Amino acid sequence: MAAAAAPLPPAGGAPPGGAAGRAAAAAPGGPRAEGAEGLFVVLGAGLAAASHPLLYVKLLVQVGHEPLPPTVGRNVLGRKVLYLPGFFTYARHIVEVDGKRGLFRGLTPRLISSTLSTITRGSVKKAFPLEDMEHVSNKDDVKTSLRKVVKETSHEMMMQCVSRVVSHPLHVISMRCMVQFVGREVKYSGVFSAIGRIFKEEGILGFFVGLVPHILGDVIFLWCCNLLAHFINTYAVDDNFSQASVIRSYTKFVMGIAVSMLTYPFLLVGDLMAVNNCGLRAGLPPYAPAFTSWIHCWRYLSAQGQLFRGSSLLFRRAPMPATCFPID
Repeated sequence: MAAAAAPLPPAGGAPPGGAAGRAAAAAPGGPRAEGAEGLFVVLGAGLAAASHPLLYVKLLVQVGHEPLPPTVGRNVLGRKVLYLPGFFTYARHIVEVDGKRGLFRGLTPRLISSTLSTITRGSVKKAFPLEDMEHVSNKDDVKTSLRKVVKETSHEMMMQCVSRVVSHPLHVISMRCMVQFVGREVKYSGVFSAIGRIFKEEGILGFFVGLVPHILGDVIFLWCCNLLAHFINTYAVDDNFSQASVIRSYTKFVMGIAVSMLTYPFLLVGDLMAVNNCGLRAGLPPYAPAFTSWIHCWRYLSAQGQLFRGSSLLFRRAPMPATCFPID
């Protein structure tokens, strides 16, 4: 058994800061780091393009656009329920209206936003390098280990906040281009024309609507994910266990999924604020009132029980009165 466990890589020696922590541990400024940054830009752009139809459908669901009627189905208990169209049905509807290219509406500003975010993170990392600290995972060094996690998370938070501020204007443009599907508008037809229109109608602050909830969501996500992963790896995973390093390598990933659900309302509110009251049908009644602030938007969604609208795109249950169907 010991021989079988020997080939496993010493994952316990990796920084607990995840991918960002491992990248920060690399020597900055060298050709290898520059090549890696270019690779991250390409991979980020590719991932953004591949996932764009999913983000597009999610945004239309977030603003409350339901062009297709719900269908009757049964849950696991055999009871009749109403299901709203899932991702594939919704995407098929978009293709029927706009063709296959319609699934990529708003992609160009999103690619620019993704590229700016990646480049900014790399630039901040070079300007403010994180000092290397010896990896600590034993319970005897809990204070040292926690101090390391706090330092790495603070550094990661700074990179994320700066990159969010820099890329947010293009994010706003991308959101508004996509929600034009609702009212069939052509107000935002290009990146440069959209920049000029937003500046003319809303001023410089128009590029940063919805920024605060996005940053809050990012900060809460980073701290909760990193601290929870640290405490689980420290207190719940025994170093004597042969697969401890493997389990620790997946802890942060699992925590990320769980915490992302808790911070989803911040993402929803930020996206809704980006398109609210901007002259597009999706940002006006009956889809939403003109919000005075992101807190007003949060309270409105909370009162409607819609703070998690769009969090699931596969099994979407519609509100249904108890007398909607006859008793079998």
